[in-house]
Amino acid sequence: MEKNNCLYFGNGRRCINPELPVGLAGYFNVRMWDRVLDDLEVRALVLKSGKEFSAIIQYDLITVSPVIWDALLVRLKASGITELGAGNMIVTATHSHTAPEVRPTRGGFNSDYIPFVVTKTIEAIKDAMNSLAPGAVEKGMAFNREFIYNRRFWMDNGEVLTNPGKLNPAIVRPEGEIDPEIPLLAFKQEGKIKVLIANIVNHTDTVGGCGVSADWPGFMARSLRDKLPAGCMVVPLIGCSGNINHFDVTTDRNQTCHAEAGRIGKGYAESIANSLETLRPMAGATLKTFSLTISIPPRQLSSSEIEEAQAVIDKYPEVEVHKVGGPDLTAEDLARKTPYALKYFAVQLMEMTRKSEAKDFTLVRIDLGEAVIASAPCEPFVEIGLTIRKGIFFNRTAMVASLANGSGTGYIPNCWNYGRGGYETTPRSNPYSVETSELILAAWRKLGDKKG
Repeated sequence: MEKNNCLYFGNGRRCINPELPVGLAGYFNVRMWDRVLDDLEVRALVLKSGKEFSAIIQYDLITVSPVIWDALLVRLKASGITELGAGNMIVTATHSHTAPEVRPTRGGFNSDYIPFVVTKTIEAIKDAMNSLAPGAVEKGMAFNREFIYNRRFWMDNGEVLTNPGKLNPAIVRPEGEIDPEIPLLAFKQEGKIKVLIANIVNHTDTVGGCGVSADWPGFMARSLRDKLPAGCMVVPLIGCSGNINHFDVTTDRNQTCHAEAGRIGKGYAESIANSLETLRPMAGATLKTFSLTISIPPRQLSSSEIEEAQAVIDKYPEVEVHKVGGPDLTAEDLARKTPYALKYFAVQLMEMTRKSEAKDFTLVRIDLGEAVIASAPCEPFVEIGLTIRKGIFFNRTAMVASLANGSGTGYIPNCWNYGRGGYETTPRSNPYSVETSELILAAWRKLGDKKG
């Protein structure tokens, strides 16, 4: 017989490597996958306390696009899994840039990959539901600042550049903060860790090329599984890292390769493994979920922005964008203002003039008593995550999961970042109102005040 005040949990995971032609996400040009460097997964953790259910689902994908989110909600209902829905799940992604494209408007997208991913998700959820058993939760904290850098820099001309290039003598200082803390939650049964969640703030763009890879979160999860009890599931929950990455601009070391993903992932795994001794039981952990849907206005484009974009398009008629086999395009190219980068962003801006509408974001709070897991849409800047963790839930072990619940991608800067420079604040990279960060934080303050 179940105990009403006891926390139950179960987990499941599946491989979601592509088995059909599809482009890899995360870059500006189309790159079709040609090999598998390491496996992609979908991971499901289902929680139950009394009549309350919740779930954390994570993909080794660039994001949870609206097409995945909508298809998953339909399949849950069709599969008879009525305990889970939009208001009590956090469905998130590791943001791997070497995983299949799941956004229909991007080049390389293959619609047949979506039902494959959703089917694997349902299988993982069913495994989790079928393995529900009483357990305990412990909380802890790891710390690692070896791989984390704010990627926006003040330059000596008074402007901000994103990824200005290694050893650039014009760099003055980073524009913003980092968050090297790694909150930990360990779900235990019979004294053994069955699921470990580690909330890490860093971008997932290390490998490059055309090989399928889960990037450093995959290396981290596999390395930790080797150190933990057999069958343990590791969830590398990605925090608010829209202005964070792994590039150390003070060196010229190559940091775009599979080996670099291994170095970072194994480094994080070592820090977390060494911090497991900090785990402490949470007294009487039970489950409550809260949700709130907010409407975010679209970005308002000025006439000067539109005129400037059209002038760039007219200036480079010979440059083709959105084609397979085009040149690799990175933020460094935009910093150097290459013709391809300039025209790519100009075309994107002009497309926005034809489709501008409000966006609904559903925020979900999973409350475990002494710990809380909060969802965040898209790619918020680190300061937003710090405000949620340290400001709103200052008396809890708090985690923030970005890219959640069908929000897709797109940066969410702080309001003060606009007008300084850097590609995250451009309309192509951020199609939302400049007030978005404040609207999200206001909503989270309301959610933070809710009681069970």
